[in-house]
Amino acid sequence: MDTILSWTDERVTLLRQLWEDGQSASKIAAQLGGVTRNAVIGKVHRLGLSGRVIKPAEDVAAARRKPAQEVEIETAIAVVEAEAPEPVAILAHRPAPDFPVPAAAPEPVALAASQRVTIMDLRESMCRWPIGDPTTPEFEFCGARSITGLPYCTHHAQIAYQPAAERKRDRRVAGFR
Repeated sequence: MDTILSWTDERVTLLRQLWEDGQSASKIAAQLGGVTRNAVIGKVHRLGLSGRVIKPAEDVAAARRKPAQEVEIETAIAVVEAEAPEPVAILAHRPAPDFPVPAAAPEPVALAASQRVTIMDLRESMCRWPIGDPTTPEFEFCGARSITGLPYCTHHAQIAYQPAAERKRDRRVAGFR
């Protein structure tokens, strides 16, 4: 744009009228000329213009046919609230959920010192589960026979590959959210 158009009293009056008539910000911007949709939205916000009012049922049906981007937030919320059943009624008829009993966490397995290996002794068929602090000379790997196609033995694969629901449940039990 070569020139920046300011919000004159006439343009603000036209903006208010078009907004109250239910025009979209894009259409208002096109009619005003020289401003973007976002500029119209910003001005509406600064002016404190109210949200759109739901019109008769035929307009609600027309709003449902519009793409989601064009439906105003207030209209969408009002439509959802009008169609939503009372939550109390839903809860009154719903049986208590039957939660699965959590499986016991696998007991720690004591590894024989002969199974533990350093990185220099680690082979493709050995478990690569790290044991200890990597910054110390005592750092080792499990070294037990790994599952074909996986880097870990059976015990460490159970720890490493948990379903997402179990991980979330374990975090809640431990006090994390």
